[in-house]
Amino acid sequence: QVQLVESGGGLVQPGGSLRLSCAASGIIFSINAMGWYRQAPGKERELVAVIITGGGTNYADSVKGRFTISRDNANNTVYLQMNSLKPEDTAVYYCNADLQRFRWAMTSRYWGQGTRVTVSS
Repeated sequence: QVQLVESGGGLVQPGGSLRLSCAASGIIFSINAMGWYRQAPGKERELVAVIITGGGTNYADSVKGRFTISRDNANNTVYLQMNSLKPEDTAVYYCNADLQRFRWAMTSRYWGQGTRVTVSS
């Protein structure tokens, strides 16, 4: 089984920084993309950032210029560096990976348990 484990969430003041990590483990043939989603109370889950094999990235408009997603392919780990945090960034952040477990398998989406980020003074 594939497992995604997030870490790095916590409480931070507005304007502060936080770095999230997500490591994928298990039998993995290839990872096509890894990303971060978030869900705030009373809101729909939304894409925050995604990184594709080769380094291509995409960000939600609300975090452009403040967040940076990166990936350590050797360790199947994705990071989200969050700077200039705002109260509206408060949410549970979920790691996602689109991957193939085997060469012959379809690409499937896996999710982490989530890590809570609270931005408050």
